[in-house]
Amino acid sequence: MAEPLSMLDLSAAIAIVGTGLCSAWAELNIGSAAIGAMAENEKLFGKGLILTVIPETIVIFGLVVAILLWTKIPVH
Repeated sequence: MAEPLSMLDLSAAIAIVGTGLCSAWAELNIGSAAIGAMAENEKLFGKGLILTVIPETIVIFGLVVAILLWTKIPVH
């Protein structure tokens, strides 16, 4: 029988899911604005690309937090 989830398990899951959803929402807004800006001026492609990638670093931070929490989970 499976063991119940501990608070550390739940915290690691929230770190991944929360940062993933927030990053996707931010990337949606930034990406649509960047496409609109590039439609008017093609020289803004580099800036739009960089601004679209920045929210992905939030997911990396969430993954690091989840790994740190996961290493604290006791193994029975």
